[in-house]
Amino acid sequence: MSTRRSFRHIAVLAVIGLAACGGTGESTQLPGPITVAGSRAGANRHTQQLRAFAANCEISIPILGIGICTNIELAGGPTYGPTTPAQQVPGLHPADLQAAYALPAGRGQGQTIADVIADADPNAEADLAVYRSTFGLPACTSTNGCFRVISAGSNPQGNQNWAREAATDLQMASAICPNCHLLLYEARSDEESDLAAAVRAAVAAGATVVSNSYVIPENSSESDAMWSHPGVPIVAAAGDLAYGSAFWPAAATDAIAVGATTLVADPNTPRGWDESAWSSTGSACSAVAAKPAWQHDRACSNRTIADVTAVGDPLTPVSVYDSYDDKGWVEVGGTSVSTPIIAGVYALAANGEQLTGAASLYADPSALFPILSGSNGICLFAPYLCNAGSGYNGPAGMGSPNGTAGF
Repeated sequence: MSTRRSFRHIAVLAVIGLAACGGTGESTQLPGPITVAGSRAGANRHTQQLRAFAANCEISIPILGIGICTNIELAGGPTYGPTTPAQQVPGLHPADLQAAYALPAGRGQGQTIADVIADADPNAEADLAVYRSTFGLPACTSTNGCFRVISAGSNPQGNQNWAREAATDLQMASAICPNCHLLLYEARSDEESDLAAAVRAAVAAGATVVSNSYVIPENSSESDAMWSHPGVPIVAAAGDLAYGSAFWPAAATDAIAVGATTLVADPNTPRGWDESAWSSTGSACSAVAAKPAWQHDRACSNRTIADVTAVGDPLTPVSVYDSYDDKGWVEVGGTSVSTPIIAGVYALAANGEQLTGAASLYADPSALFPILSGSNGICLFAPYLCNAGSGYNGPAGMGSPNGTAGF
């Protein structure tokens, strides 16, 4: 194994602070239950006890050209096994997500969401079965033709961070689009060339949407062409390192860059939910990618991240079943959550063949929920790049899904 490749196994398994300028590396307790007066108990299951961040696999030595997954797991509390009743499973459930984003039921037939990872998740299909069964979603298996795994390598090895990535991606895509087919594509390695090749292969294998919940640090040799697939939305994580760092493939001109929000049920609002920009969601000006024709903000002469957003704050986590390393139900956050959610919405909209990058999101801002509050850093000369607000902003892009009209 080369020295360059050896860094891919480095992940901070101690608790990570998520301040905009990085963390202390020491254990950080959550500030206590997040509650909103009158909120539905079901959407606040994760607030029953203090929890700590157990792992953020994006906090690694950032090697250029290496993909780093973006999931953040919470630790603490009892272990929930595969037979745990749905009402006892902590975190946001499919019904919560569908309600929060006003998503239509019954769509998705004929759509295939591909989730690209490095390494492998040997338990992906079994974990997916537990998730879907627990929440009453239809079975999606290799036997009934709904689920496929394609491995580019001859002997893919399981990896705890990428296995959690696979579980998160597949289960969030399921939560949003239960009728979609799912393809897990295991890239040959976490090097950029292999990840880009995996995206191409997934498209060739019939994917109608491709979800990429990993980040690759930007460098001067990046190529838009590597990530351009007209007629197939390529959805990518903006990253979990707050304002200032541009990552690929999210920065690619024709990709759809996804940020993350804090999402709390609030029956006192017309929507029934309160949503704000997450303090560690990624936003930046690319130094390499050209400005898309449909993006018109003034502070970045090149591509600006992000385009759209959905829940991903680890303080308002989703439920994920991962038996490879976590051994049961866990609560997960990060842009690894929001990215497959957005991929699922594109699949529900089922018009990817007509789209060019994120253009449709900018065409009618009223078709999305605006994200009006929250910040992910300090940017004095162009406040919109790190502060949510009306119109386009870096942390949340054009907003979060309000049904599928904006997609």
